[in-house]
Amino acid sequence: MAKAKERSIVVKSLAKEIAKKKGVRFPDEAIEALDKFVRSTIECAAERAKKNNRKTIRSFDF
Repeated sequence: MAKAKERSIVVKSLAKEIAKKKGVRFPDEAIEALDKFVRSTIECAAERAKKNNRKTIRSFDF
């Protein structure tokens, strides 16, 4: 059975709105890449928090 696609944590319409205000387009391919980047960033921050014996991600973990 195929793995279900993960839900996006990036709000596509808001990301596109920001890009539009800057005069550029934001295709779905770029939204997917942004979503992967955000997930990876959160995972790295979580690892940093764990290494510092914390269970809470703080702003300085980013």
